[in-house]
Amino acid sequence: MSLLPSFRPGLHALIVGASGGIGGACADLLGADGAQVTRWSRAGGVDLTDPGSIDTAAAALTAPPDLVFIATGVLHGAGLSPEKANSQLSAAALAQAFAVNAIGPALVARAVLPLMARGRKTVLAALSARVGSIGDNRLGGWHSYRASKAALNQLIRTMAIEQARRNPDQILLALHPGTVDSGLSKPFQKGVKTLFSPEESARHLLHVIDHATPAQSGLLLDWQGEIIPY
Repeated sequence: MSLLPSFRPGLHALIVGASGGIGGACADLLGADGAQVTRWSRAGGVDLTDPGSIDTAAAALTAPPDLVFIATGVLHGAGLSPEKANSQLSAAALAQAFAVNAIGPALVARAVLPLMARGRKTVLAALSARVGSIGDNRLGGWHSYRASKAALNQLIRTMAIEQARRNPDQILLALHPGTVDSGLSKPFQKGVKTLFSPEESARHLLHVIDHATPAQSGLLLDWQGEIIPY
């Protein structure tokens, strides 16, 4: 494996949200690199808002995954847009953001962590965002997205503490990819100094994953491997 040499040969990667964007790019890169790649997507029948579909897909895995990369997220869409003021808060928008950005990834982790091997490096990583950092929040706004990503960061941290006792070689990470040219960021790219393609972002994040150690489990890292405060 030229992309992930710190893993054992014969890597099995499970990519959640592999129909496009960063997830699709990761799946393509790893497949071209010789890894066994399992792709989960809504089009393929795995819906993060449907716990049963997650459990069914996990039960159908034919081999334990060495890498689980959850590359899903929602910022805007029908009934959901980034808030600019407290008065714009909506219960429905908050619920939608939390369902996709926090609850769904947590349920994926619940389903797959027990399946992952012991005694060797394994990684579960989920796409988060710098704006989910409470300590780094100086601008306000984007309430639902910020809060749901902050919840994801806390879930990753909490699960990592337990997994350190159960599987000391396992690493759980929340990852900030930077601004990526995707449908999620498209309406908000004006003024962005550095815009990555999905493939560039995937390569950066796979590099961070490859260099990650158990001592970093539970952290929120950016695309350069730098720690972002919770």
